Amino acid sequence: MIRVLHMIASLGIGGTQAMVMNLYQKTDRSKVQFDFIIDHSDHPKHTYFAEEIKRLGGKIYIMPTFRGGNILEIVKAWDQFFQTHKEYRILHVHARSYACIYLAIAKKYGIKTIVHSHSTSNGRGFSALVKKVLQYPLRYQADYFFGCSMSAGEWLFGKKVAGSDRYHLIRNAVDLDRYRFNPEMRKQYRKLIGAEENTMVYVHVGRLHESKNHSFLLNVFAEIQKKKDDSLLVLVGEGELRETMEEQIKDLQIDDKVVMLGARNDVPCILFAADYFLFPSKWEGLGISLIEAQATGLPCFISENVPMEAVICRDVKILSLEQGCSRWGEEIIMGMQILPDRDRAYKEVVNAGYDINEVALYLQELYLAV
Repeated sequence: MIRVLHMIASLGIGGTQAMVMNLYQKTDRSKVQFDFIIDHSDHPKHTYFAEEIKRLGGKIYIMPTFRGGNILEIVKAWDQFFQTHKEYRILHVHARSYACIYLAIAKKYGIKTIVHSHSTSNGRGFSALVKKVLQYPLRYQADYFFGCSMSAGEWLFGKKVAGSDRYHLIRNAVDLDRYRFNPEMRKQYRKLIGAEENTMVYVHVGRLHESKNHSFLLNVFAEIQKKKDDSLLVLVGEGELRETMEEQIKDLQIDDKVVMLGARNDVPCILFAADYFLFPSKWEGLGISLIEAQATGLPCFISENVPMEAVICRDVKILSLEQGCSRWGEEIIMGMQILPDRDRAYKEVVNAGYDINEVALYLQELYLAV
């Protein structure tokens, strides 16, 4: 049995963390065990998955948080770690921002390194520029390169690396059995969220972060609400923008029409309760919640910034953010004529290669071959 060390920044609820945990749960742990390094642990939300990891036999190590001016502290901590932990021969990096620092140290100790791209943007501002500079060396440092899509790989590593045999596409797979449509759970969860029989329920699943474009989403829903007042917007996710969003909801006077459920572990059931999925992202590595929504058979309205690899089913409408909130609202209302074929959609997602069991086995074989 080998132990693979995952650097993942935090163990809070997020797309990357959920994907890694899904793979961890389905991996044969008699052959491959996951351990984790995090550098954010100062709040309970950063350690959401900690108990589950310990139950599965994993270990968790805490490193100092990189603050820009503490490079010597970071170097010393990582060097001491690899000096005292000779059991690791694979470091799988999911947090890219300052990975160039500790990748160099890992290689000094003969550890094989994997860098995994989960995004296609660093956002905006000075911090984004710093990340861009720091992450450029990764394409020359790592032994292997993973990405959730070709777009994510080309963005972080460049086309040359993404087109090489050292790049592996690791699909953001899900436990699809949980997403097969269940009409009884739909009834139960519509009651839970306060949806009447004729209420049209729109849902969005994603961290409350700039990339997900929640401000635009709320404005779009306000446009829908003007014409279809029997509508309800359900938001699943937690993040730093919650207070800002709550203020915007009040300003738009849609308080009684928006349900913020926070972080949840019953996402499939919430998707069953919905009628449409809205996903106006500014950027995405792939868009795992879009895969999940399609598996449940929901018609989806998404931005042009979502990688085409995530578009599997025919009931997905792609819109440009430049069209504006009013046009989005009109397109969504017109799209309400779509009659979903939930069983067909589920089979299409399975056939597209997003079954967690297949991807976990593929990743396990990659680890064993390193």
